[in-house]
Amino acid sequence: MFTLDQARSFVAVAEELHFGRAAERLNMTQPPLSRQIQKLERSIGVELLERDNRKVSLTAAGRAFLAEARKLVVAAERAPTTARRIAAGKSGQLRIGFTAASGFSLLGPLLTEIATELPDVDVELQELVTGEQVAAINDGDLDLGLARPAFDADTFESHLLFTEDLQLAVPTGHELDRLNRSLTVSDLKGVPLIMHSPTHARYFYDLVVRHVPVEHSNVVHTVSQILTMVALVAAGRGVAFVPESSSLLGVEGVSYLRLADIEPDAVELYAIWNREIRNPALGRLLEVISWTDV
Repeated sequence: MFTLDQARSFVAVAEELHFGRAAERLNMTQPPLSRQIQKLERSIGVELLERDNRKVSLTAAGRAFLAEARKLVVAAERAPTTARRIAAGKSGQLRIGFTAASGFSLLGPLLTEIATELPDVDVELQELVTGEQVAAINDGDLDLGLARPAFDADTFESHLLFTEDLQLAVPTGHELDRLNRSLTVSDLKGVPLIMHSPTHARYFYDLVVRHVPVEHSNVVHTVSQILTMVALVAAGRGVAFVPESSSLLGVEGVSYLRLADIEPDAVELYAIWNREIRNPALGRLLEVISWTDV
């Protein structure tokens, strides 16, 4: 097997096409350089250079080998710098989980902040509900989650990123829309309701039933995604409790009404990560990110 020094020597000779100039470039004398090339050719088993007293030229095999040898030398020269940047968290990869709702409210600004502060860090995204994010972080498959409470505070560090109101999405022109005021629980009596799944959208389900005495006989659809709920509202299938940021979806035919019986900023979104940080890029992110700007 040939060595990196032999590859580096060959590249110098191949580019200079002169042993003397190549030796000077490598800060060595010509005889050891010639021996390096001879050892390289024996190792590979083919002649890479044609030599005579007047000139040096590349064989066909030498031209092919030069392209690969250059890549090898460049990679070897970059490797220490790359390793140092990864250890310092300036390069590497961040694996981020996010809920569907956070995807249209907070994910974009966060990715912009990462691109600005850590431009050489690659970001891998996974859309997961909070329970799946927690499991993935515990298994080492995610570095950071954009998740809803609750989660184990003994295992996870967290930062409250965002709060917003819980509102009622209704078809534009609906009788509730025409009230032109904040709604009360009594206004919802007998109104068809599109409800969150108690298993796949547990956070929003618990949030709603904690504040509103839901009449389950009025539930016409049970779904897990906010976008699906809003689309069903636009189709006139009922009304739905959604985070205020749902209006950013831009679905036509939907109005978003305030609820007087639910305190403001009831919907919370957190950044969560394992207390035992294993990824230097995550540690660097936590140092430089301006959460208030996200």
